[in-house]
Amino acid sequence: MYTIKDMPSQDRPRERLMMLGAKSLSTYELIAIIFRFGYLEQSAIDLAKKLLSSLDSLSQLRTKTVNELAKIRGIGETKAISILAAIELGERVLNDNSEKIPISSPKDVFELLKYDMKDLEQEVMIALFLDVKTHLIAKKQIFIGSLNQSLIHPREVFKYAVKYSAYSIILVHNHPSGDPQPSVQDLDVTKRFKEAGKLMQIELLDHIIIAKDKYQSIKEYSEKKKS
Repeated sequence: MYTIKDMPSQDRPRERLMMLGAKSLSTYELIAIIFRFGYLEQSAIDLAKKLLSSLDSLSQLRTKTVNELAKIRGIGETKAISILAAIELGERVLNDNSEKIPISSPKDVFELLKYDMKDLEQEVMIALFLDVKTHLIAKKQIFIGSLNQSLIHPREVFKYAVKYSAYSIILVHNHPSGDPQPSVQDLDVTKRFKEAGKLMQIELLDHIIIAKDKYQSIKEYSEKKKS
């Protein structure tokens, strides 16, 4: 069996990362480092390639559960947990708000969340909490499932708005179908949150729908319908 230890030292993923930096490594080499060990006659690199071959795209990893990854022979629960922990850590690093992100248009919202939402297989709602200059303070996932105003209560969002001392909020959810057209339920939910925002004096600036590589602002949609 040919293992990573049998490779010349300059070709081993860990050593290459130390000498050349993480960006010099292929995706399967990065995963092999996370795995650390192989399984039976398969090296960590073999398992990493096996995992990648089971995916339609690398972004699909974000939607996998521990159980789904652990079912791949040789990966198991420990390696599955390590992979998902690494993905979450990477997302938190990228979304660190030590420098506040300005949100001035629906496109800004789309650019911020498109990689989080475009490949999801079910609807997810995220709330963006903004300061008085419409800089992002925080984002929070508040709902998973088909959008229904009877299931989504504004208090779940506005309690975080108060916690973060937000001046305004933006709702964002995805349409896995790829069609960004707002549904009746989407419009009802938007209306309900807008009314609650007036009472709380925390404005709902917009409700954005992300559908694969497209997006729709419900605010802009409603204004067009009126004109």
